[in-house]
Amino acid sequence: MLVDSPPEQCAETAPAPPTRRAIRAVGLLVSVVVLVLVALTSIAIGAKVLSPEQVWHGLFHYTGTYGDVVVDERLSRTVLGLLAGAALGLSGAVLQALTRNPLADPGLLGINAGASAAVVTAMTYFGVTSLGCYVWFAFAGAAAVGALVWFLGGSRGATPVRLALAGTAISAALYGYLQAVMITDQAALAKMRFWTVGSLATATNSTILQVLPFLAAGTVLALALARPLNAVAMGDDTAKALGANLNRTRALSMLAATVLCGAATAACGPIAFVGLMVPHVVRSFTGPDLRWILSYATILSPVLLLGADVIGRVVARPSELQVGIVTALIGGPVFIFLVRRRRTAQL
Repeated sequence: MLVDSPPEQCAETAPAPPTRRAIRAVGLLVSVVVLVLVALTSIAIGAKVLSPEQVWHGLFHYTGTYGDVVVDERLSRTVLGLLAGAALGLSGAVLQALTRNPLADPGLLGINAGASAAVVTAMTYFGVTSLGCYVWFAFAGAAAVGALVWFLGGSRGATPVRLALAGTAISAALYGYLQAVMITDQAALAKMRFWTVGSLATATNSTILQVLPFLAAGTVLALALARPLNAVAMGDDTAKALGANLNRTRALSMLAATVLCGAATAACGPIAFVGLMVPHVVRSFTGPDLRWILSYATILSPVLLLGADVIGRVVARPSELQVGIVTALIGGPVFIFLVRRRRTAQL
């Protein structure tokens, strides 16, 4: 005669189902593997066709043409893509939490427009042509607009709506200024045509070293804000009840987003949709916890940016499409899909 086991015994012997935390951790490891594979692809594939042996020789022996192509060009742009992608993804995730708008991106607060306006001004009126010089103008412009948005948004009394409105108004004014300058000055138009679409092709070791301290500081600050931003995302009253300092959290979030997006824009121009798409997609399977959203965005945003860069190098051989064009072509339909899905969900 068979005797059923007691429920307690069955519970002890049955394997426990995987927790959501474990699934997220495994997913994060898989994302790291995917990032490594995409980075290796970025080094191996380019506008100039090289065999795996030639890529290996150029990477580890650094001699002749292969070394110039693999190390000086592909490796540098891959490293910059890793850094810039992580910065754009992090800044987008922080701004979406700050404004409580899942469709927000760094351009919402005028940071991209500020960097672009500063570079146009430097090239047109100060004769700056070196990347090593105008990178600082771009960063200063992004920082100035970030501070102005914070001031116009109400400073200590800033709210998500005020910040978004201030950023939109400043962006419109600055893009009007950009168009006016480039239309009236053909030389400025010729200089800015390549930079304004966003590209990793101009990556150099010098550029990477110049923006690396800012990217590192912004990344540390953004990741440290995950817990207070979780409280802010619940609403002002709930955040205050949980002991969060709203003004300090919003100010530091603005600072982190400005530093990250400003440095990335300074290094490779304004690249759209990375800061919008990745955090929004990540949120769909991590949930609202900013600790997981920021971690995933740091890893998967470079996957998108480097993947788009590889596509741009392959589809137009022997020339190439700038990565900003490819991300826009991908991001446009994705943005429309996200907006329509939100509208359907609301109905």
